[in-house]
Amino acid sequence: MAHPCLSCGACCAHFRVSLHWSEAEPSLGGRVPVELTDSLRAHERVMRGTSQAQPRCIALDADIGRHSRCTIHDRRPAVCAQVPASLEFGDQRSEQCDRSRAAYGLPPLGAADWIGVDDAQRNPLPEY
Repeated sequence: MAHPCLSCGACCAHFRVSLHWSEAEPSLGGRVPVELTDSLRAHERVMRGTSQAQPRCIALDADIGRHSRCTIHDRRPAVCAQVPASLEFGDQRSEQCDRSRAAYGLPPLGAADWIGVDDAQRNPLPEY
């Protein structure tokens, strides 16, 4: 069974994705492609498309609730990597996951959504 996020994408089309400017600065080891971001405040950038009334990240390739992938998954902002899906690591719910799924009429993830998803498929929290 595939990771539930691969058939969702709601969080990437519901929240503003703010990041420290250095995450998009190649000379400082930034991984996020700067051309996919916009300036937000003095020390912040935002993923293009997420700072509007109906956000949708420019890096999202998805039909919400059917299929989803981040086109820069290995270079995504730390804030994206730090948000687990509900029940991904046991019995902890993720408020962001539940809220974004509800906004798209999707039910919250349940234990059955994780049957067959092994540890190697789960998104480990990055070391930043």
